[in-house]
Amino acid sequence: MAKKRLKIAILVKSFITTGGSERYTVEIARRMRDRGHEIHLFAWGKDDEQSQGMHFYLVPVPNKLNRSGVLNSYSYARESARVLQGKTFDVIHSHERGANQDLLTIHTFSYLGGLYKYSFIRRLDQRFLSFRSRLYLWMEKRQMQSPWLVAVSGVIRKDIEKYYHRKHNVVTIPPGVDADVFHPDWISANRPSQRKDRGIGDKETVVLFVGSEFKRKGLDILIPAIGKEMRLFVVGRGQHLEHYKKLAEDSGARERVYFEGFVGEDVKNYYALADVLVLPSLSDAFGMTVLEAMAYGLPVVVSQAAGASEIISHGEDGFIFAQSAELATILKSLTDEKLRTNIGGNARITAEEYTWERAADRYEEIYYRIAQEKKSNS
Repeated sequence: MAKKRLKIAILVKSFITTGGSERYTVEIARRMRDRGHEIHLFAWGKDDEQSQGMHFYLVPVPNKLNRSGVLNSYSYARESARVLQGKTFDVIHSHERGANQDLLTIHTFSYLGGLYKYSFIRRLDQRFLSFRSRLYLWMEKRQMQSPWLVAVSGVIRKDIEKYYHRKHNVVTIPPGVDADVFHPDWISANRPSQRKDRGIGDKETVVLFVGSEFKRKGLDILIPAIGKEMRLFVVGRGQHLEHYKKLAEDSGARERVYFEGFVGEDVKNYYALADVLVLPSLSDAFGMTVLEAMAYGLPVVVSQAAGASEIISHGEDGFIFAQSAELATILKSLTDEKLRTNIGGNARITAEEYTWERAADRYEEIYYRIAQEKKSNS
């Protein structure tokens, strides 16, 4: 018996693929569309190619001179609620702060949890005296009361439980990967030419770092761990670039560290260059580049603080480190080509268990449950 076609509202500021949470939103929505569901987007803007076959409702954009993130979020929540008025859906699925949804996907650590990183005095100031913080906390408290919550990793789910004591109707659905696009065969076909173009020898070990927010992503930890037989390619934009160039120089690796900046779709060429991908984050909800590298058959090294560490079995399909001093030792071991091949092969097998199709399967199950619950309560 064919399943009922659902009418689904998707709330997201920008329906694009250039950010991690945005791409997550697009990948799930596209698969729901391809399964025959009716998708309605409520956004400030969209990628026309990605949103083909979907209904679009423009949510008014706030004053562009207003650079406050919290006021932008509040404006989006208020205006999307207004645009939603009078419309009925089987499921309203939001990826933004607000309180109008049946299901909310949480992509980041809670603001409340972040306050506990401050000193006691500053925490009191932020929580009770700062208008910005009070508005964030008010919005966050409301969103945590959504009928259903999806956390993108176990660390996010634990954060929700710890600071909002919420366990009911909370599930974890990590990001996925397109295992047909991110495939070891592409690496094998393109690796020789990419390495030749950059003058990289067969015996050199290439370490890859992909990400913005260099400090939070742990680039300060990675650069000093680069050995003399290694090269490091840093892909992405980050602040204080001169600081990292100086760090590379002080570490004796200035000529072996390459700051490539934002490269867009060309990032795949850097996967072809690489022998190992490293994500040494101080804090990370997940880290989609880890899953992509694993699908390509590359060994990965991640910090314990990265949500992606939850899908890795240390020493089998990747490596996890708790202390920064461990990173150099792990990278040294990965100069062994045989070890890289074994770990990379296992990484590919693990990645095949985390496809976007499987993530969409789990969302679809929740969608049908929500639709049934709403029908029963009507």
